[in-house]
Amino acid sequence: MTSEACSGSLCARSGMLRRRVLDEDTAVLIDMAPRPEKGDSYGSTARPSEPGGHQAAACRAGTPANPRIDFVLVWEEDLTLGRQQDNASRDKTDLHRAWRETFLDNLRVAGLHVDQRDVQDEDSAVHYVLLSAPWAVLCYYAEDLRLKLPLQELPNQASNWSAGLLQWLGVPNILLEDVPDVPPEYYSCQFKVSKLSRFLGNDNQDTFFTCTNRHQILFEILAKTPYGHEKKGLFGVDQLLSQGVFRAAFPLHDGPFTAPPEGLRAPGLSQRRVLFRHWAHWRKWYKYQPLDHVRRYFGEKVALYFAWLGFYTCWLLPAAVVGTLVFLVGCFMAFSDIPTQEVCSSADGFEMCPLCLDCPFWLLSSACAQVQAGRLFDHEGTVFFSSFVALWAVLFLEYWKRKSATLAYRWGCSDFEDIEERPRPQFAASAPTTAPNPITGVDEPYFPRRSRVHRVLAGSVVVAMMVAVVVMCLVSIILYRAIMAILVSKSNNTLLAAWAPRIASLTGSVVNLVSILILSKLYVALAHVLTRWEMHRTQTRFEDAFTLKVFIFQFVNFYSSPVYIAFFKGRFVGYPGSYHSLFGVRNEECAAGGCLVELAQELLVIMVGKQVINNVQEILVPKLKGWWQKFRLRSKRKVGASTAAGQAPWEADYELLPCEGLFDEYLEMVLQFGFVTIFVAACPLAPLFALLNNWVEIRLDARKFVCERRRPVAQRAQDVGIWFPILAGITHLAVISNAFLLAFSSDFLPRAYYRWTRAGDLRGFVNFTLARAPPTFAAEHNRTCRYRAFREDDGRYSWTYWHLLAIRLAFVIVFEHVVFSISHVLDLLVPDIPESVEVKVKREYYLAKQALAENEALLGTSGVKDGRPPASETNLGPQA
Repeated sequence: MTSEACSGSLCARSGMLRRRVLDEDTAVLIDMAPRPEKGDSYGSTARPSEPGGHQAAACRAGTPANPRIDFVLVWEEDLTLGRQQDNASRDKTDLHRAWRETFLDNLRVAGLHVDQRDVQDEDSAVHYVLLSAPWAVLCYYAEDLRLKLPLQELPNQASNWSAGLLQWLGVPNILLEDVPDVPPEYYSCQFKVSKLSRFLGNDNQDTFFTCTNRHQILFEILAKTPYGHEKKGLFGVDQLLSQGVFRAAFPLHDGPFTAPPEGLRAPGLSQRRVLFRHWAHWRKWYKYQPLDHVRRYFGEKVALYFAWLGFYTCWLLPAAVVGTLVFLVGCFMAFSDIPTQEVCSSADGFEMCPLCLDCPFWLLSSACAQVQAGRLFDHEGTVFFSSFVALWAVLFLEYWKRKSATLAYRWGCSDFEDIEERPRPQFAASAPTTAPNPITGVDEPYFPRRSRVHRVLAGSVVVAMMVAVVVMCLVSIILYRAIMAILVSKSNNTLLAAWAPRIASLTGSVVNLVSILILSKLYVALAHVLTRWEMHRTQTRFEDAFTLKVFIFQFVNFYSSPVYIAFFKGRFVGYPGSYHSLFGVRNEECAAGGCLVELAQELLVIMVGKQVINNVQEILVPKLKGWWQKFRLRSKRKVGASTAAGQAPWEADYELLPCEGLFDEYLEMVLQFGFVTIFVAACPLAPLFALLNNWVEIRLDARKFVCERRRPVAQRAQDVGIWFPILAGITHLAVISNAFLLAFSSDFLPRAYYRWTRAGDLRGFVNFTLARAPPTFAAEHNRTCRYRAFREDDGRYSWTYWHLLAIRLAFVIVFEHVVFSISHVLDLLVPDIPESVEVKVKREYYLAKQALAENEALLGTSGVKDGRPPASETNLGPQA
């Protein structure tokens, strides 16, 4: 079994590794000689009962007898199944055991140290496989993965514009906090074993590779190691996890996060304790985030997410302040507005036409509260706020590009996607052939572009089908609202009948939210399968393709109902005696307060409801799952075993929940950004609710990563990926959406038209907006009534309607062109990369050329070695 699995690429890699070790200077580069140690460390294979077995940090050195642990594999075994299993179950158990043994044997062949610890009782057992990589394996894979390692230490260059501004003004900065153990920055370049002596710290094999480096190397090995025929897809720990062969695979945390023993000062804190004390604690909700510490512990990808989330939350503050002021203006105008007063004081002056076939006539004055509520959101300040938010979004993205470029430079990720990123392990093992990388010239696994395009097109058809399902759900909710409005309006309760449209709209919003959450769960699982099938080369492209699929669906899922209310509801109603219908049900009308207040209600239900549900889920669900996990695992321990205080670190970390990545976090925030920008004309309070949510979200996510989840494998990233183009697309869509909202859903233009053509004080505006029922309808019911429209008595559109239509279209064109023009000017005025960063990049490029020239003079070589371009060897960049 082992020989079968080793016959492929693994044995070739193992042979290359052995040859590489013999070719290099073993006295310096692959020194396997034991080093004296003062004691064990947290994360070593020492038993918990041994002195110092789990007191120090996981990233500190182990001993030759007890090497430090780089990765942990876990599987559970039910010892009672052997007596109860049928033949099929027994065959599956035997197959899983064979796969597991083959996989572990191949890990040993790859050079890893494999140790196993068991915790069991009479009925079950939990097996922990502790993996560690020796120096030779780390060196080989560090070069193979093109890891960037430090050449020279630099002072930390972290800066914050608000801290600098407050310092310049002489104002005490309560947001600033001195966090201990600030990570230094480095000049760094891609690691090569032949140039080991040039790298910082090369004299200490135990600390030369950081914890995150070791985790990346181990994960690469685990992702490529086969457990059967590779052509059948039997490779990689991900497949074994999905098949249930292993229950978990994770690197260890850096010790516990709880408070250290009495007397331990800040310099003695582990990285995890520093993050908990200065970042994940609720008391630090108003402090700056220690992003360099987050990056050192979790990697660039996680750090960039929190950097973006903090930047976005900071920028929400001015939008929230302005939006709240606009809303307060609306509160004042709701009671001082003359048309609103006319409605409330009209008594029986305006008798309105029935809302359905069997519904009664009703008085406009009964909808006084609805009209006042509509005035909260529909007034002149809304136009200003819509323009403000459009420009705010453009500036936010422009300055984030600058911030992102600065962080990528400081963290040494500026050219990660173009040069450094390796093919995904799953892609490398499944690709049918190899081809030279057009940038580096190195042979890499290759999948034909034409085949991938065919698969992407096939996946797009599935996405379109799922979008059609969402549209069908929307139509169902529209019918539900119409039917509910009819049923409630028939009530004998006058107040209930008057509020029938609002009740139908509110309950429809709740039903819509439930359907959104259910469809989201189903589609995400489907998108995972489709994206894996499409065979994307790198992890970045894989995640971008997955993100785009899910976002398209979620965009339609979350925004279809608000779009319907904003742009379609009440547009195709008809007029008394000639109403239009959908599947035999009369089309919906906007309530007396207008569709804008209904849109605001829909946004608040979906946006705030989703935020509340997500936060409750993020707080309660992990606690319940964690409690159950701890209860289940601790019940398996032998009677008399020590409590959690004496647990081995791998047992403590297995009790935590698995890390589920950042996709859901990004998706939640980007959808929120859409609610804040696309429909802000209807709900100026959206930025305020987003700001309050995000203040909680930052610490909630931080606590989740530090305290409740297993440590993720550190991943590098150059930026936030495809999320930035999505945000840019939302920003452009927001300009168009708000232009149409103000033109067609708001009363802003009809009021302006009435001021220009009739009365500047808006007296008589309510009568101006109401048409009279046709004579045939009045004769049929023996009474006349009014309805909201610009029509003649015979039902034809009036000249006022056509005048307003021309004004509305002109407003849309002018609004879009003005906002887009200003946005383009701002884009030109704000460089994507700060000038200081450009100067530093040019300076490092010059130093790299100088170093290469000196190297060529000393060695007498052309500078090209190992078949790679010189630039890839000397690509310098700072790295924290």
